Amino acid sequence: MQEILRVNMNTGGVIRQPLPEEYKLLGGRGLSSRILLDEVPPACDPLGEENKLIFAVGLMGGANISSADRISIGGKSPLTGGIKETNGGGVTALRLARLGLRAVIIEGKAPADKLFYLVLGEDKAELHSADELKGLGVFDTANALQAKWGKKAGLAIIGPAGEREYCSAGIANADKDGSPTRYCGRGGLGAVMGSKGLKALVVLPADKPFKQDAADETLWKESVRDYHQLLNTLPPTSKVMPIYGTNSGMDFINQVGGLPTRNFSQGQFEEVEKINGEKLLQVITERGGEGTPTHNCMPGCTVRCSNRYPDANGKIICEPLEYESIALLGANLGIGDLDQIAELNYICNDLGVDTIEIGAALGVAADAGLFEFGDFEQARAYLLEIKEGTVTGRMLGQGTAVTGKVLGAKRVPVVKGQAMAGYDPRYFKGNGVLYATSPMGADHTCGNTFLDKIEHTDPDGKIEASRRAQKLFTVIDTLGFCLFVNAAVKTSPDLFAKLFNARYGTSYTFDDLLQIIGEEVIAGELEFNRRAGFQPKDDRLPEFMRSEPLSPSNSVWDVPDEAIDLIWSKKN
Repeated sequence: MQEILRVNMNTGGVIRQPLPEEYKLLGGRGLSSRILLDEVPPACDPLGEENKLIFAVGLMGGANISSADRISIGGKSPLTGGIKETNGGGVTALRLARLGLRAVIIEGKAPADKLFYLVLGEDKAELHSADELKGLGVFDTANALQAKWGKKAGLAIIGPAGEREYCSAGIANADKDGSPTRYCGRGGLGAVMGSKGLKALVVLPADKPFKQDAADETLWKESVRDYHQLLNTLPPTSKVMPIYGTNSGMDFINQVGGLPTRNFSQGQFEEVEKINGEKLLQVITERGGEGTPTHNCMPGCTVRCSNRYPDANGKIICEPLEYESIALLGANLGIGDLDQIAELNYICNDLGVDTIEIGAALGVAADAGLFEFGDFEQARAYLLEIKEGTVTGRMLGQGTAVTGKVLGAKRVPVVKGQAMAGYDPRYFKGNGVLYATSPMGADHTCGNTFLDKIEHTDPDGKIEASRRAQKLFTVIDTLGFCLFVNAAVKTSPDLFAKLFNARYGTSYTFDDLLQIIGEEVIAGELEFNRRAGFQPKDDRLPEFMRSEPLSPSNSVWDVPDEAIDLIWSKKN
């Protein structure tokens, strides 16, 4: 039986409850968003006592199939002021699912100056003092917890940034090998975790053998077989991603002119060949040692899009080194050296900050004259100021919007207070619609369209393309799948409906899932934001994108506001 665990940080009380009937077909993003709508006052202080932090397992979590154990973490975002879900890989969701938990809800706030970590096991749910972990980076925290609880424990950790309630703070999850490098990075939910007085979640492996829970065992086995066969034959999931990982698209994005370069002032980076997928593969392969271009962060994942990036001696600098980090800490800062980008990425990981948010904030700072684009040493020095807590460090730690406001910058690439990811919306206009209209702010994981076969710079049709993608990605997040099964979903949507029906005893088509999950979850999130005070004026891209043409396409942001405002209209 699936259950929900509630942890009251005020009292230290822990209560295990049966999963309510109305939540039976909700998981991941769908479940965290529904709990927030049902239980959290939308106008509350994101870092106050009334907000809640929700760890939610997807509907396919623990099912022993590839790419299905993403953890969704939800709360009211201190960065956007609205509802937020951020998800990551690793084993956190798998360990929770094997304990029979669909969600863990963190409520209230610990007493001032108190810090705890939560340990969950088959017969254990305890808060422990984390005084000895105060101020530690993510890696030292993981080492200390693994020394006590074992390397196989699922971990979700905040670094110093989360403890200090920086709005760029994320939550790091341990992968299958124990490395705490799988980030739920977007939206500042690490700050929410810090505000609760929770340093880490430790989820112990279940001792008892796992029994697959499927309503129709025959259909389940058949569907799982077909699903794995599909992943192993589609080029994106069987060849491209295992070889080049998430950086596989950089050449295309740069070639068409959509790569954020020097604080979104250009769409192409002249040193792209030094940081693209081919170069990343070459460096990792030639250096060898502990490095590998192919790695799976979740047990049993056949896509294996992750990597371990080594230095010249074969020792790991950073894992993984992914497209978004390379784009925002590399091209966006004018840095064309993978070793330098990897070092910046490592510092971000240990601090516990989102590389997208910090990369964008540093880009704004460079554009405002704090340092020169391409100056790795100064970019690194500013990251260390975030660690030290200087005034400038605190400014950057609070994210791109705050940095832009303090510095009086005009080119600030944010929507709803959140930095844009590595796809300039003046070229990728479907992503621009996503950034403007998603309840989550400028978050590419909520409906990326950059691989869609559409004329990206033409504003026509982008409302429809984004609406379709947003519903699809909401279903994927709610089921608990990695977004990189997107190609498989588009190739065989009926297969994913079969997986759902086999496990839960339903008879839905995939179109049904798009409606009952995609549309309804987004509608609830929009309602939360409406009650929080969001208005149509919040669904706008920065003004500079309307007036500054993006080279080399000379495209500007020109999707009409009137169309933006109607994307979620009942008429559509």
